[in-house]
Amino acid sequence: MPSTKPIVTFGFLGSNLDRASGPERWSKWRPTVAMCQQEDLLISRLEMLAEPKFAELARQVKADIEKVSPETTVVVHEFALKDPWDLQEVYERLYDFVRGYTFDPEKADYLIHLTTGTHVAQICWFLLNEANFIPARLLQTSPSREGGRDAKPSGRYEIIDLDLSKYDRLSTRFAQEQERTLDFLKSGIATKSKGFNKLIEQIELVAVNSKAPILIMGPTGAGKSMLASRIYDLRRSRAGLSGRFVEVNCATLRGDHALSALFGHKRGSFTGAQSDRPGLLKEADKGLIFLDEIGELGLDEQAMLLRALEDKTFLPLGGDKAVQSDFELIAGTNRDLRMQVAAGKFRDDLLARINLWTFTLPSLAERREDIAANLDFELERFAKSHRRQVRMNKEAREAFLKFSRSPEAKWSANFRDLNAAVTRMATLAPRGRITVACVETEAARLREGWRDAGAQKPHPESTVLTEAQRAAFDPFDLAQLDFVLQVCRESKTLSDAGRKLFTVSRAKRSKMNDADRIKKYLARFKLSWDQLLK
Repeated sequence: MPSTKPIVTFGFLGSNLDRASGPERWSKWRPTVAMCQQEDLLISRLEMLAEPKFAELARQVKADIEKVSPETTVVVHEFALKDPWDLQEVYERLYDFVRGYTFDPEKADYLIHLTTGTHVAQICWFLLNEANFIPARLLQTSPSREGGRDAKPSGRYEIIDLDLSKYDRLSTRFAQEQERTLDFLKSGIATKSKGFNKLIEQIELVAVNSKAPILIMGPTGAGKSMLASRIYDLRRSRAGLSGRFVEVNCATLRGDHALSALFGHKRGSFTGAQSDRPGLLKEADKGLIFLDEIGELGLDEQAMLLRALEDKTFLPLGGDKAVQSDFELIAGTNRDLRMQVAAGKFRDDLLARINLWTFTLPSLAERREDIAANLDFELERFAKSHRRQVRMNKEAREAFLKFSRSPEAKWSANFRDLNAAVTRMATLAPRGRITVACVETEAARLREGWRDAGAQKPHPESTVLTEAQRAAFDPFDLAQLDFVLQVCRESKTLSDAGRKLFTVSRAKRSKMNDADRIKKYLARFKLSWDQLLK
């Protein structure tokens, strides 16, 4: 192997294969000595790892190498192991050794000698090399093919480069496997959107190579839940995840019910707590929990979730003993959590913890080129769930795609709108065939639904103020009142609402009573806290 740079080799002392004594040691094949006898492989430095109990053998092998290859500098590293067959111990010791070694690929070529050492050691070398902790190639030595007196003590060697780009067949197989993985994450839908496909490629890399929390952002109905489920399946098959997939809609969790549902409770901790409950985080131990609409969690739940993420422990409601759960997290939201932080509704430290990997799913309206593929997917899904095949004739398909790709198609509920549209057309299709008439009827229904959804919603204050009362205030005051009422309705108590509304002023005037300030503000409009609870 011609090289203009010095060659540095790492390897274990072969406690059996490298052993020989007397004249025999010069005629016997000994892998560590033999690799330094190769005419076209000049090893400048050998970093030899040896257990303390084989120190004498290490000195002998070093001396023999110095005789057959004076150009080779042999450095013996004492490598103590309690159990050389313990994968975790061997990997950790090798990891510490490698991390403490200074590599300079510009000035040297590196090899790892795999022939010596236990099978566990060989596996650990390979894992460290594959993970790029060692910028090396693999060296495999073996005895000569000739036997008897014709056998050469130097034997043979082979260098294995893990750069898969040099192996077309292997590279093609890996590319095909990745394509299958991406197809799996997309639920088998042949999407054409370049932006979406690039997003899925990034998600695939993170799903397999990272255990850190993932934050999936996007509008309601964009497919966050389905994607989270697919990531779980991928990690279960390729990343060693063994526990359950637990899905939670945080918008349904309120008060003690939220704490109990997520973290569990002890019997008698609140009215109705008749027995202990483990909680969803505990159920996700060794698995993955998907917290959809995480922005809806209360601040107390957010604080406990942050501790559970960092320490993998939490206290059940009413409990005094921490519970452990080694769970992985995917969070979903249709809100801008940074704005939630600014409004005092979301903890900035929790956001910092969960947004290492943040992916924003585009809306269906932003992926109109993918509607055709998703239409086929929804028709197939209908057939499986209803055990009835429904087809679209050519004219009907073209009519639906023309409408769905036009600006008038709002797709405000995204894939939920599309799923509902296909379900209705398939259900009403005469003799299992969707016609142009079916499409036109559904298009009219969708237009009406989007028009109603887009109509101006009544202001929150209109439910507590009469038209005459509203007419007595400036639009400026009513806009401010609208925001205050919205915060109050999303808060558990008057004090909780005050903390959200007065995040800056309360820090400057600590003696101010937040609840009292809100009472006085509401009184200007002849409103009270009790009225808001009705």
